[in-house]
Formats: sequence, C-alpha cells, structure tokens
Amino acid sequence: MSTISLENSAKKLKEILGLEHEPIAIKFFEHIIAFDGFVIPSERRYCQFLMGSREGNGLILTAENISCPAAAWALGFKMPPQKLSSGEMPASMGIFESPDAAKNTLATMSRLEMDKYKMVASCPLAEAPFNPDVIVVESVPEHLMWIALAQVFSTGGRLNFNTAILQATCVDVTIIPFLTQKLNTSLGCYGCREATNLTDSECVLGFPAKDLNSIVHSLQKLNEKAIPRVRSKVVYKALLRR
Repeated sequence: MSTISLENSAKKLKEILGLEHEPIAIKFFEHIIAFDGFVIPSERRYCQFLMGSREGNGLILTAENISCPAAAWALGFKMPPQKLSSGEMPASMGIFESPDAAKNTLATMSRLEMDKYKMVASCPLAEAPFNPDVIVVESVPEHLMWIALAQVFSTGGRLNFNTAILQATCVDVTIIPFLTQKLNTSLGCYGCREATNLTDSECVLGFPAKDLNSIVHSLQKLNEKAIPRVRSKVVYKALLRR
C-alpha cells in the first residue's frame, strides 16, 4: 500500500463521508523506530494519542509515555496495578456496580502479547510513512454506518460488533481489528469521553488496513445513489407534504 494510495484513500473517505477529522493510521512496532515529524509526547492516554492524530499530528506511544494503565495492559506495554486487575479501580470510578463486575469485564478484554510491541505510532492516514495495521475513524454514527455498510457491500452478510463500553479506543477499535482482522465499532467509553474532545454525537470505528481499498471502492459505489438519496431525506420530506 503506497503513500500515494493512502493519501488518495484518505481524501476519498473525507470527501464522500464529510469527515470533520482525519482518518487515523495506526502501526505497531516490535522495536523503537523514529519517524521524521513524529512527536513522542509526555504522558498521554491512548485515547488522547488518537485525538492528537485525528487533529493532524504524528505521535509515538511507548511504555515510557503511556499514562493509562488499562491501555498499557491492553497494548502489552505494562502489567496492570492490582487495583485495576482486581476491578477495584473501575468500580471506584462508578463505571461498574462492584469490583467483581469490573473484573469480569476485564477478563473478556482482547490484549496484545506482553512485551511483544515496543511502540505504536499514529498519524493522519494521508500522511502515514508506513503501511498501517489499523485505520480508525472517529465521527458521527451516520458516517460510521456507511463505512460498516461498505464492508459488506460486495459480499452481503451481517456484522457483529464487540464492545464492553470500556477501553473503546484501545481495545474495541484498535486491538480487536488488529487481532481479528475484522471491522469493529464502539459507542465509546468513560475514558475517551472524559479525556478527549470526542463529542456526545461521535462514536469510533476501526478496521484492518487490508480492507481500506475495498471499503473506499464500495463507498464510491454507495455514493452514486444510496448516500445522496438518504441525505436528501426524500421519503421524510414527502411525509411532511401530506
């Protein structure tokens, strides 16, 4: 997947869907690698890491600068503190009724192998100097709906979304698509909605980069008829005229 094709694909995604923010390219590395123009920020949560890239920045996250223990655990950067793994921390935040409920949810989380990856890089898709592993889009549900439909446009079938309403950006739309090689979406979670500028009307979606070309192609087909008709509200406007 060339830089030119990434740039063109990002442009088409933004134009067809009307995205306000940049689609995000994400790549995992087993060794620390430097990229020109990429910044290693001071302590940053994973959801804030993506926020920076949707706003146009190339960023690098490692075990040294990740500040969210749940994301660090999910990415295989660090083992969790006991208060997290026991469920005490999420329960004390009011996310779950009890530590046991939180612990049961944490037990279902998909995670990367501990110490396998040393860094994760993210940046706007159009500017990626690497072939991404996962592409994340943060936007309104209508935009994500069309991406999800584009995934099954040529094959048909159903999509199954996997979420715990916890660790939405790190697990739901990054790690799950990376490990399963399937699109996944999430309504968000406590963390990303508290710690970033994700709005009340936005959700998140991620898909493996191998599907980028087919999704863009299908979106172009959908934009020939289905998308403009839906957005024109033809049937609703007819109802109002009755």
